[in-house]
Amino acid sequence: MLTRLEVSGFKNLLDLRVEFGPFTCIAGENGTGKSNVFDATQFLSLLTDHSMIEAAQAVRGTHGTLHGDARDLFWNGYADGEHLMRFAAEMIVPGETEDDFGRLAEPTSTFLRYEVHLGYQPPQGGERGGRLTLRYEDLSRIRPSEALSHLRFPHRAADFRNAVVRGRRSNSPYISTSLETGDAVVSIHADGSRRGQPRPAPASRAPQTMLSTINRNDDPTILTARREMQSWRRLALEPSALRTSDAYSDPSEMQPDGLHLPRSLDRIARKKSPDDPARIYSRVAGRLSDLSGLHVRTLHVEADDTRELLTIKLHEIDGMVLPARSLSEGTLRFLALCVLLEDPQVHGLVCMEEPENGIHPANLSAMVDLVRDLAVDPALPVDDDNPFRQVLINTHSPGVVQLVDPADLLIADTTTVPGADGKAARGLRLRPLADTWRAGGAGKGYGTKADILAYLTAPPEARLTLEESAS
Repeated sequence: MLTRLEVSGFKNLLDLRVEFGPFTCIAGENGTGKSNVFDATQFLSLLTDHSMIEAAQAVRGTHGTLHGDARDLFWNGYADGEHLMRFAAEMIVPGETEDDFGRLAEPTSTFLRYEVHLGYQPPQGGERGGRLTLRYEDLSRIRPSEALSHLRFPHRAADFRNAVVRGRRSNSPYISTSLETGDAVVSIHADGSRRGQPRPAPASRAPQTMLSTINRNDDPTILTARREMQSWRRLALEPSALRTSDAYSDPSEMQPDGLHLPRSLDRIARKKSPDDPARIYSRVAGRLSDLSGLHVRTLHVEADDTRELLTIKLHEIDGMVLPARSLSEGTLRFLALCVLLEDPQVHGLVCMEEPENGIHPANLSAMVDLVRDLAVDPALPVDDDNPFRQVLINTHSPGVVQLVDPADLLIADTTTVPGADGKAARGLRLRPLADTWRAGGAGKGYGTKADILAYLTAPPEARLTLEESAS
């Protein structure tokens, strides 16, 4: 769970600091930079598996393609002078994970703060393009005694906070950066201990972050942080992928575009209810039937042993059987989220842009309820029926804004902030509503109902531009 994100120098995120709860909705007009928050989390996730330049080129890429110039990510990427991006992420990580060799890894702390600073070096020595440089990297623990001040969203201490936040007393980092003869040196410490020899590496020529190199349970806390960040996904469900049947040998986890939906549902049903998979199919069908105009009695995954293909089939009340490829785009996306809701393997952060797309206004309430239910309930124990999962959406739909809890809402607009070069720049601003947990009683930095009046007075089916309110 990503509980706090700090970004500066990335696109139009200049000194942005935002807290996240289990479910967050960012609402604002087009062009404010709402999607840049998703890009920042996606970039941090990509850094755990790719070189820095590959991660930069993959942001907003399609189907794994690499494109663009690394300077596109810097707010002042094509200006003269220094280019620097700074990221910090506070996160609660799983209590255990597996390394690349299937061995169990248990972190010594589950509440962590990760920081990374990246610079840009122009082409040198015959290079065709510039590259990103690692300037600073740090991973440290947040002690359980500090957890309450960091987790300000409403939650139960016994069932939630004390269960997911664990750790021993220590101030030692897991990853640290020092300067030696003017050059940054990043060091791995023996799971947060200063005893023994740290493992240093010069940062200036590093092609990737130090965290991304850890794949063994010798460094369990760093590995668990990497696994948590790897789990951050950005859903971009595509109808063509959702309509595709699966081979028996296909991966059993649904991809961000919706590919392998039948294989995923088949695995969930057979694993959660091996004696009666129809019970899981009925739960999915029951949630799908929340859509008005859809008369679903049940559904199942049809196995074609001759062609070794899996296909989702819907049974309507009137007896008609429909394959998934016959469903509308909005219904397919809703079905995919219903399947995710049943999947205990899906954890971490799930980002969705405008989940209301393709949904009839009469079904907005069902969609908002579904995406909210995808997130962990911090008032209940974390288990297979309440997976440790977090949801972040953005929207400019009045209907969605009217339906979400005000405490889950962040108002997106732009404001003038000082840039790294001292010049004024337009940056994204995210403000909570007054009297909600994010506002925290501060005198500035929050919005009021006047700031979202256009959303509250417009009909639910409207899509409009929200003019920036005066501060």
